[in-house]
Amino acid sequence: MGIAHTTADAQTHYGADAEHRMGRKELLVFLSATMAFIAVGLDLMLPAFDEIRADFGLDELSTETSRVITVYMLGLAFGQLFFGPLADRYGRKKTLYIGATIFVFGAAASALVGTFELLLVMRFIWGLGAAGARIVATSIIRDRFEGASMASAMSSVMAVFVMVPVFAPSLGAGLIAVLPWRSVFWFCAIFAIVVVLWSTRLSETLDPANRRELRPAVIAGGYWQIARTKITFGYTVATLFVQASFTTYLASSELVVSNIFDREAQFPVVFGAVAILFGIASLINASVVERLGIDRVVNRALAVAGSAIALLILLVLVSTGTPNFWIFMPLLGLLLSTFMFLMANLSSAAMIPLGKIAGSGTALTGAFRTAGGAVLGGAISEQINTSVTPLVIGMAVMVSCCAATVWLTRQGGIGGLLRSNERPIDSLGEEHLAAGAGQD
Repeated sequence: MGIAHTTADAQTHYGADAEHRMGRKELLVFLSATMAFIAVGLDLMLPAFDEIRADFGLDELSTETSRVITVYMLGLAFGQLFFGPLADRYGRKKTLYIGATIFVFGAAASALVGTFELLLVMRFIWGLGAAGARIVATSIIRDRFEGASMASAMSSVMAVFVMVPVFAPSLGAGLIAVLPWRSVFWFCAIFAIVVVLWSTRLSETLDPANRRELRPAVIAGGYWQIARTKITFGYTVATLFVQASFTTYLASSELVVSNIFDREAQFPVVFGAVAILFGIASLINASVVERLGIDRVVNRALAVAGSAIALLILLVLVSTGTPNFWIFMPLLGLLLSTFMFLMANLSSAAMIPLGKIAGSGTALTGAFRTAGGAVLGGAISEQINTSVTPLVIGMAVMVSCCAATVWLTRQGGIGGLLRSNERPIDSLGEEHLAAGAGQD
């Protein structure tokens, strides 16, 4: 139903000339590039951490560089609260242009600052701009797709999107080899400008009937509706713990590979190899979620994640904190790849009841997920210095919390935090959720 509906919608977009309409394949690639605003702002600079430590007078083993990731994620979180209402009032394209402008400013300013403290400030602003791109991409997916088809489309976008981490560290290392390390920031600004030019082919996907007033009472009312929707609340909390695990890995991966395992030269290859697993997982999810249903895929992903965590804990226990690299990294990659199933499906399930306020829904759920993930992930990553034990323990706790939250949501336990007489914002959403909710 979702794909057929999407194909029909593609022929009748609002307020656009025919020559400016993107087909489904081009749209998904464009949305992947838009989502990649986030990734290039994170992954391209990972090889520059040593140069950042040296340039700003940090200790060569300092974990303070993880804050370059954390503050960016916090900017990404808070920016979504601002851009969500904008996307529901002025449309997706105008919101993209505002976000891209802030993104370019943040990247350029980061390239010019002279102190580490100012770099963190500019990284926060940079993250604010990236939030606009995320809101636009996710809202367009919700505009065009429904139910399990939305989860499939999200996975297709993520499958292309995760190719950025495959190549970004190598590209960043290549830029640093021939240019000053700050060139990676300028590259990010140029990338954003190219995507904005591409967006001129994009049709506005926000139905004029769904435009919302940009008034504090309306915005607060929309956020309250979203927060008290049981399915949305529960699954968003679950994705917070997945996001925390991702943030921990991103913030600590350079130190883990380069210092703990003493494989600095191999870091771009190792990081890219793990990212390839992300892409494979996203492609598999896109092909099976409509057939198996969201709940069944999530069940199996949690089972695999739990098994991987158990093996990692056993490996750490028998190796006193520094396990065999060739066993540890494949197991870690397997664990991280299961998160692609969890993030795509749980975040899609959270959005299903929010069709009429997709922009605000994306904003609140994304802000909560990203901010919570940044705080938890940042706290865990700063404990990782000479051993991978904190990494494994932290991820074990996050996976356990995710599984418990999913179970509580399905059992109605999360509903105890909400009003018992809640109604879905979009009644069509619950029908789609039920259709795709096969249980093991």
